[in-house]
Amino acid sequence: MLKNNASSKQAPGTDWAQNEFASAKLPDQRLVDRLIIMGNDFAQLPTASIPQACRTWGKTQAAYRFCDNDRVDPDQIIAAHAQATLERVCAHPVVLCAQDTTTLNYSTHPQTSGLGPISNNRDKTIGLFLHSTLAMTAEGQPLGLLHAKSWRRLRAKYGRSSNQRNRTPRTQKESQKWMDSFTACQKYALQCPKTLLVNVADREGDLYDLFVQALAQQATGPRAQVLVRAQHNRQVAHPQKYLWDFLAAQPLGGHLKIKVPRKNGRPERIATLSIRFARVTLRPPCLKEDQEPLTLWAIEARESRPPKGVAPICWRLLTTLPVVTFAAAVEKVRWYARRWLIEIIHKIIKSGCKIEQRQLETARRLQRVAMLDLVVAWRVLALCKGSRETPEGLASDWLIADEWLALGAYFSQSGRPPKTPPSLRQAVRWIAQLGGFLGRRSDGEPGPIVVWRGLQHLCAITAAWRKFGASNCV
Repeated sequence: MLKNNASSKQAPGTDWAQNEFASAKLPDQRLVDRLIIMGNDFAQLPTASIPQACRTWGKTQAAYRFCDNDRVDPDQIIAAHAQATLERVCAHPVVLCAQDTTTLNYSTHPQTSGLGPISNNRDKTIGLFLHSTLAMTAEGQPLGLLHAKSWRRLRAKYGRSSNQRNRTPRTQKESQKWMDSFTACQKYALQCPKTLLVNVADREGDLYDLFVQALAQQATGPRAQVLVRAQHNRQVAHPQKYLWDFLAAQPLGGHLKIKVPRKNGRPERIATLSIRFARVTLRPPCLKEDQEPLTLWAIEARESRPPKGVAPICWRLLTTLPVVTFAAAVEKVRWYARRWLIEIIHKIIKSGCKIEQRQLETARRLQRVAMLDLVVAWRVLALCKGSRETPEGLASDWLIADEWLALGAYFSQSGRPPKTPPSLRQAVRWIAQLGGFLGRRSDGEPGPIVVWRGLQHLCAITAAWRKFGASNCV
């Protein structure tokens, strides 16, 4: 089982699930104990079904009873993990809080009750929505989830006209999810005043109300900030009248080279971005004309010479943080580029934890398991990123003794375990090899897919080590 990151305050020898879930405000301590057991079981076999992960009929029955218990609120599961995450957050000067939404498709389980439409095909494409907020360092090391919420969309509300949506109060709209994420960041910012929390969102999070909320708390103590990719070409209180023209008219601050990962069959490449930035005053939208204009900072990162047939990169960012120098603008662009990690988390819960293949008969049961799978997905991603960000770290900071001893013995030519823990990078590469990673020079560092596959084999190897190997190698 994976231990917790060395940056936590966990005592050596305790398991990571104990650290993440022990503070859960569940109505019975036995439920907390079961949550911890399930966390360990799911993390050891992240791609397995519940019976495969639990491995015994008794534990499987207990897991199903936990998922079916109406006294277990999914929010309480993620809240306990968020408190453990906060301890890690407080150890860093800057923490990025990336938020995003994904859909969980259960169309192959039409008998599951409590689901709703997730696409225009309302009768056939059914499932749940999941909105998560991942905390990470400025360098991209995942620290944990600070907020997560799942819900179903009612059929009666799907496909409403724009006039109907505009008349709906903000708190009753799905876009409230962006505000809720920022509210959670505001709460945690008060608990770690020495850490700057920056809530990062993609274009869907370009909401005037979000900027209003962020600026409203500027005068009070420790606060969270926002960094959002602009979607709307808003009116501005400047001669250019609109945001896109305003940014294009700003002087060139400099150039930034970024690595663009391979996508849709296109190879990885280096893109050169032209950076422009300025302070900007946004006029309120037509439905909020009674509100005051907002003053923010705007950045444009535009690729001027993309490869033939490739759409140029163009990020226009809005932030409550001051951007008065080229270096500050580059910093914010790099921060925004870290946002993709929340998408990786959602990919892991689907492809790795196979959340969409869970057959639990009701949406409420699925929501409880989704919170647990989110935390397991974070652990897998944190292990991968940790091996890259701190490769010289020790495997013993992440794995219990039996795991790194069994892993070392398995890959040792002599079959004997190492006398000291291997480096984190070496341990992760070994785990990835168990999952099919070849380790060639051109392969780079292993990713989450091969790591979550390898963790399943590590579980079996560790079990064999405990039964047959340890006593023969002392």
